[in-house]
Amino acid sequence: MKRPIRKLNGRRPSALQAKPVRHVVAALILRGEGSAREVFICQRRADQPMGHKWEFPGGKIEPGETAEIALARELNEELGIDAVIGEKLTTVRHNYRNGASIEIQFFTVTEFRGELENRIFQNMLWSPFSKLPEYDFLTADLELIRDLADGKLL
Repeated sequence: MKRPIRKLNGRRPSALQAKPVRHVVAALILRGEGSAREVFICQRRADQPMGHKWEFPGGKIEPGETAEIALARELNEELGIDAVIGEKLTTVRHNYRNGASIEIQFFTVTEFRGELENRIFQNMLWSPFSKLPEYDFLTADLELIRDLADGKLL
């Protein structure tokens, strides 16, 4: 025997309601010129969400912060550097299957004070742009990775 379809009274169940967009920033820390140019990438630890995935360093924009201030703070917290935040390269918006959305502003960094120190990552390294597709990056970063590897950006 079939059961009647339950009515939702015109409201969406809370699990399906749109989640707020998370605003984050990330740095493309660059060194070298031309074909020798490299970018600094980091691998998440296994115990972090989306563990073992590669990403560009950065994090959430806190209330009252500009994107540049948030990125400088995050780079100091994660890598122990005082970075000079350069130009905004691009903004990417990504919707995850669970309904969450993220908006990432990517900035270049070509100058910083201090030594890069691994404070939270499993691994960190310098990579030529052409090798970026070989790493298992976060889904939200993949279009940027392709554009960098293809020479469309920077």
